[in-house]
Amino acid sequence: MITTGVTGRPWRASITDWGAIEPWDDVPTLNWFVAADDRWHVAAEESSVRQRRVEGTAVTETRVRVPSGDVVQRIYSVADAGGLTIVELENESPMAVAVAFDRRDVLTERPIVDMPIEGIDLPDGAFVVPLGHQATTRIALAHGEQRSGPIPAGVATMTQVVRGWLSLTERASRFVLPDGERGSLLAEAITAERCEVALGSIPRADDDPAGFALALGELVRMGEPPDHWMPELVDAVEALGPDDGWDAEVALVAAGHVLSAAGERRARRDLERMVGRRTPAIAPDDPPDGLRSIAWLESRLARGGALLPAGMPGDWLGQSVDVYGIPTAPGSAVSFAIRWHGERPAVLWEQTGAPVELSAPAVAPEWRSSETKGETLWPRPPGAEPVAPDTIPVDPDAATPTPEATSASGADIDIDVDPEPGSFS
Repeated sequence: MITTGVTGRPWRASITDWGAIEPWDDVPTLNWFVAADDRWHVAAEESSVRQRRVEGTAVTETRVRVPSGDVVQRIYSVADAGGLTIVELENESPMAVAVAFDRRDVLTERPIVDMPIEGIDLPDGAFVVPLGHQATTRIALAHGEQRSGPIPAGVATMTQVVRGWLSLTERASRFVLPDGERGSLLAEAITAERCEVALGSIPRADDDPAGFALALGELVRMGEPPDHWMPELVDAVEALGPDDGWDAEVALVAAGHVLSAAGERRARRDLERMVGRRTPAIAPDDPPDGLRSIAWLESRLARGGALLPAGMPGDWLGQSVDVYGIPTAPGSAVSFAIRWHGERPAVLWEQTGAPVELSAPAVAPEWRSSETKGETLWPRPPGAEPVAPDTIPVDPDAATPTPEATSASGADIDIDVDPEPGSFS
């Protein structure tokens, strides 16, 4: 299920696969039902229900099929008026419908009109909202209290909420990748994971120490102060064994991000010794589920200063790529763009924080640069079709990525190892 709520405030609810709102407090679930010209459609039982996150954010869109079209429900939470969860309804079918809710302690755009509800058994207090062809209306569930009345004027729109979530999650990093299994779909999945973390869906340190460290790393990169998390982070790091594999390796890198942001130099040196004693692990070939997918993708974009360390994916050949804010060293990050000059990738980069030496050993073994920004042509990757360079004009200056604001947290650890063992403290 998807979590909804407002960051920095305690109220939360889960959105079921059919669009019901289940508050985490003792308030009853808010269900919805659609009356079309054929019958009542119970969202919880309809096989035609489809749901998605809007651009991967904590805004949901749920569709119920009715004759000749869909009734669309969108749910998002705003901080206005003490906190509200908005349910927006749109009728995309050519016929008028009615939408029923099984609770009336909600805010509405129009006063609730009592009318008989026939053809379906609903609890006392249920009410109906008529919805004409192409019409849109909203109701709202107040956070922390049950109340009715009108929706206040000036409440944030769905578009504004989506932009707010993207602004928050992209503080960590951002990707504009070619479509495909490992492209734009994966980028949206990463946005979804970051939204869940920002709303408090964090693994327990004693149950999943690697997941906890990864979640905390994402929180800090999105702007969360790290200090009060330090005791749990120490416990999580100490629970990671030397043979725990790739999960533990990327979790230790995430822990390094947090320690750098917290200014914990001694602890970071201890962590570096732990990393240095480990045998490098092999990442899975396919993106894992959940938070680990973020580390998986970022480690394929940059590992330390090495760009595309696993090589150029075949479905990227000839396609534009934009990457923003991938950590390279404590307090440093790189943004880069790939455009194409014939069969050769034109690469433009910019570093924030202290610049590191950039390289691309798997794609352009001869290339290295420690410049803060620049551009270069890499050789033709294996599998790229030969194309005359003048058939695809490229203006490299127009393709320069503009890095988003990124956190000052750390990155992959690539240092000389102190052979003396140290404790993590």
